Amino acid sequence: MNDGKRENSELRTRFQEFGTQNSQLGIHNLEAATRNPRTGTQKQIWITDVATVTALGNNLQELWQRLLAGQTAIKPVTRFPVHNYNAHIAACIEDLKPLGGRSMVQILLDQLCNGMGPVPSDSLLITATTKAGIDSFERLRRGIGADSQDVLPSRIPDMISQKFGLACKAINISAACASSTIAIGCGAGLIASGRAETVLVCCVDLVTEFIFSGFSCLQALSPVPCQPFDRDRRGLTLGEGASALLLMSAERARQENRSFLGTILGWGVANDAAHITAPARDGCGLIQAIHQAFKKAGLQAEEIAAISAHGTGTVHNDLMELIAFREVFGRREVPIHSVKGAIGHTMGAAGGIEVALGLKTLAAKVVPPTVGYCNPEKGAEGVVSPEPEDMVGDYLLTTNSGFGGVNAAIILGRGSID
Repeated sequence: MNDGKRENSELRTRFQEFGTQNSQLGIHNLEAATRNPRTGTQKQIWITDVATVTALGNNLQELWQRLLAGQTAIKPVTRFPVHNYNAHIAACIEDLKPLGGRSMVQILLDQLCNGMGPVPSDSLLITATTKAGIDSFERLRRGIGADSQDVLPSRIPDMISQKFGLACKAINISAACASSTIAIGCGAGLIASGRAETVLVCCVDLVTEFIFSGFSCLQALSPVPCQPFDRDRRGLTLGEGASALLLMSAERARQENRSFLGTILGWGVANDAAHITAPARDGCGLIQAIHQAFKKAGLQAEEIAAISAHGTGTVHNDLMELIAFREVFGRREVPIHSVKGAIGHTMGAAGGIEVALGLKTLAAKVVPPTVGYCNPEKGAEGVVSPEPEDMVGDYLLTTNSGFGGVNAAIILGRGSID
């Protein structure tokens, strides 16, 4: 067996040990998989470094400041013709263009990686994307030169491994719009169980005509900027972006004198299996994922200070979430927000970007506004706000849902992010 195949085999074994029946998602059998097989205890998971690139900011601090100001990056699309589609807007990163035969995803990942500090060479790598460098596929179909390898999801981890000089092979998780949330949960589980000391999670997705046309055919796009949890909402608005998070065991982080930006306390994943694109109306899958996260974190619902919701602005998703949150939290008014009205729906990158923003939310003790929210949907009154609001507490729940009925939840604890 050559070195590349041996490394792949070793990593695959580690992920199979972690998720005993579902190595693709890597987080099946959560209760057993996150216990250290030697000590029976669970390690603490710190987030020690983060980076984001979105249409609203080239870094996390810029994104946070503009989000608090209630700004939006949603604008008319100029990257490709949109006159044949039922929407003409998206949150595209300005000046993001393919370079030579390289996909835009390579350019975006270069920018993302340049925003990260040193990454230990023994880090495991988990990436998340739904369509990778799909813009290269479009160009190839039109007879324009492009690198066909960029179309493969496996190209993403290969690029990042090379960029940081990582010794171990990686995996990519593609689970619709919950991809990066699941990737973070997978990384956290590997550390908690003692199977890894440090894990780098990177997520990325683009707005291209292929993706835009698909959502248009589903009649899922709003002709106006999306309005999460608003009774007049008309659909989602696409966005693009990338996020990187370096996870470490607390012991390793202290040894390396790393920053303590926050901690991952709990995570959960469930599939409602109700419909290929629509969520279960009763929110059963999301409810199950949240309860898994509570159990893992050892927390009760009343300890959650705020919720970073998926909040896409579609009729069915937003109503499903409100039903699920009411079932979990009862009549307690927990502040809920969505960032989709500011940066669009970044698909497979959404969870990673929202976890990064969750760290800022906890550090600042401020719940960001839900941009585009004006007329409350039933159940959103008093919990969703178009203005920033003070937050009391140390724990934040962040959730994402996706096509195929997938739902994922993560509970974050406060760190000391600036």
